[in-house]
Amino acid sequence: SVTDVPLPADPPIDCFYVYPTVSEQLGVNADKTKAPELTAIARYQAARYSQECRVFAPVYRQLTLASIYTGSVAARAAGRKIAYADVREAFLEYLAKDNGGRGIVLIGHSQGTGMLRQLMRQEVDPRPDVRRRLVSAILLGGNVLVRKGQRVGGDFAQLPACSAPTQHGCVIAWSTFSDAPPDNARFGKAPATDTTGAGLPAGPDYEVLCTNPASLGANDRAPLSTLIRTEPYPGVIGVGLTTTYGGPPPTAPTPWLQPAERYTGRCESVNGANVLLLQPVGDARHLNVFPTPDWGVHLTDANIALGQLVDTVHTQAAAYLADTARAAVPRRRAPRLKLSLTYPHGRAGVTACTRGAVGVALVGPDRPLVRRVDFRPAGHRLVRDTRAPFRARIDRARLRPGRLAQISVLARLRDGRTARLSRTLQVCR
Repeated sequence: SVTDVPLPADPPIDCFYVYPTVSEQLGVNADKTKAPELTAIARYQAARYSQECRVFAPVYRQLTLASIYTGSVAARAAGRKIAYADVREAFLEYLAKDNGGRGIVLIGHSQGTGMLRQLMRQEVDPRPDVRRRLVSAILLGGNVLVRKGQRVGGDFAQLPACSAPTQHGCVIAWSTFSDAPPDNARFGKAPATDTTGAGLPAGPDYEVLCTNPASLGANDRAPLSTLIRTEPYPGVIGVGLTTTYGGPPPTAPTPWLQPAERYTGRCESVNGANVLLLQPVGDARHLNVFPTPDWGVHLTDANIALGQLVDTVHTQAAAYLADTARAAVPRRRAPRLKLSLTYPHGRAGVTACTRGAVGVALVGPDRPLVRRVDFRPAGHRLVRDTRAPFRARIDRARLRPGRLAQISVLARLRDGRTARLSRTLQVCR
């Protein structure tokens, strides 16, 4: 069947997408040419979010595919600084010129997630004004770290893992494997040391975060909603997708399709790696690793549960917008009013008491704003006063000797506020 998904003319939130390693240029860093593989990956991974947000996808001088195996550690570290500087510059320019206080979803995969981990650590997590705008961060295939046994405290001090679709200001992260991760798995294991030069955490106190997109809270094994583009993907990544699927990926006459072959997913700790472990449903084909077993099925990270991700962003955005609207309504302070009592003093042992009638007056800085006062003296029917100075007299006959008398007042102000006040005094015998 064909579904025509509507696109809003003015989505209420924004998405800021940083793409993974796709550049086929030679050398360590790509230039800013908008090559076909950049357009293809943005369509493949990010375009579907357009039904929920305005998508911003800056071009950056990323580390190339060639640099993964040919670049030295020092060259890659230097190249990473160049790539990150571009992403940071684009994000700060977006905040200054395009955001306008709107909610933001950060989306990254692989190298894009690495860029966003550093960006969030430096420009989002420690800045309350920016952090408040974060609807969520979808950080896939990039080893987001948390404190071992916790949902926060690794890469980010303030931003926790998402545990419900209605939660916002949180992080969704995973790496997919179709088999048990090998000993040398690139994903799911916290590095012993930080080799990025970005000051990211590392070592045995941390573990890689995995959030199950189909069951954020309970992490039940559940079917995943896969969405993929139908046009052929160019270049090396296209070859990788063919290898992963064991043949050409499915196609259709529409821009998107949901494959008939389905998979379930669950976050599991296998061979020391926290990963989203896939299982085929029925006779769905087994997904193959690419390029080598240590990568798992890395190419599927962003699309294996894209349907759930888009639905979650929709729910998170609704919760974020509702909470933001409530927070924008200023809290009105309580009226500054109190009751003043005047009466002839007596003594009942050590307790002061009244020997006669009691005068009650409304006083305080906000008395000029009062429109009406209802006095309820000593439990009797209301005495209403609509003119300043808002006073009442309680005759001695209404007071029961030897008992406590409570005088209650309801004051209504012209701006809609109300104040309920009461005083209690002892009546002399």
